[in-house]
Amino acid sequence: MVQRQFPRWSDLKPYIGLRAPFSGPSAVESAATIADLRHIARRRTPTAVFDYVDGAAGAELSLNRSREAYGRIEFRPHVLRDVVDIDTSRQVLGETWRLPFGFGPTGFTRMMHHEGEPAVAQVAGEFGIPYTLSTLGTTSAEDLAAAAPDTRKWFQLYLLKEKQSRADLVRRVADSGYEAIMLTVDTVVAGSRLRDVRNGLTIPPQLTARTLAGLARYPRWWGNVLSTPPLEFASLRTTDGTVADLINNVFDPSVTMADVRWLREHWSGPLIIKGVQNVDDAMMLAHEGVDGILLSNHGGRQLDRSVVPLELLPEVRQAVGSEINIFVDGGVMSGADIVAAVAFGATGVFVGRAYLYGIMAGGEAGVRRVAQILQTEIEQTMRLMGVQRLEDITPDMVSFASS
Repeated sequence: MVQRQFPRWSDLKPYIGLRAPFSGPSAVESAATIADLRHIARRRTPTAVFDYVDGAAGAELSLNRSREAYGRIEFRPHVLRDVVDIDTSRQVLGETWRLPFGFGPTGFTRMMHHEGEPAVAQVAGEFGIPYTLSTLGTTSAEDLAAAAPDTRKWFQLYLLKEKQSRADLVRRVADSGYEAIMLTVDTVVAGSRLRDVRNGLTIPPQLTARTLAGLARYPRWWGNVLSTPPLEFASLRTTDGTVADLINNVFDPSVTMADVRWLREHWSGPLIIKGVQNVDDAMMLAHEGVDGILLSNHGGRQLDRSVVPLELLPEVRQAVGSEINIFVDGGVMSGADIVAAVAFGATGVFVGRAYLYGIMAGGEAGVRRVAQILQTEIEQTMRLMGVQRLEDITPDMVSFASS
């Protein structure tokens, strides 16, 4: 017979998980995945702002396919390996990244959260990874350099129609001490971002009847927008209208290899070309002597039905050889995704939406949580694959599972 007794407090206490009010971790600190932070971000930001980050072009096929590609990854781990000590660092362009990813360029970051680009750059510095400021940033190259002096800073460049403006911008970037320029070449015209069209998103957000109604639902977000410096593009003179208006009016649709050579003449540091989606283009750029190629479909935000960068990666690596730096972005939502890209031949991976979910969820603390999650997942994946160093992950250890 089982002997029973009336439970005492001392017996119940170990089973009770309740904490005193305000003593437990915040929702952001409790987030276990990037998807958790995305859920928090959706609750804390207006629909138009969240959709600008979360959405893509057309039917969003490219974005969905990019994420599905990572979902089809199959690892083939080794066992009986000593993985007490692991090394997550990566040598890139003569410098050491403590982790195999960087924070990629995103526009209008202060629209997502008033702390903006400096918050992202500060976290990048803490984790020993680079941060890339966008031409469409809401913090100037000079102000970001002052706010995050110890962070390795890259600059993402769109070539403007006005030739003098582009030359002046390159000079400002050089004078501010940026390490590399990432020239983006996939934005000759704006993609069809239907969520933005349906939401009537403008930069800066307009106080229409619809947005005024949102004041009641998101008072903290609107309070921060209205009580901090106006949202504007720090590197551009034209700021009004929709995102599509800006791209179509300001960016140069006639960019060719001649412009790449022009940039080489005006910029002495490393040059990375972002937006490559074709093996022939990758080989052309490698022959031209650029320092890196970023395989990217712009997060699915430009040409819908474009190639999935992760699927293109092995073919490009084989075509251009082992010497040139090949980066990849798009669809990355976990540290395991990053390890998979490295296994397929990526020098490094750039994340964008992931940290934007973090900053929308909780400002700088949210971005920090993103970096923590990705680092933990990278380390866990490496140990479970039986490797001590990223260089030990070989292509035979990863494949796409058959559907």
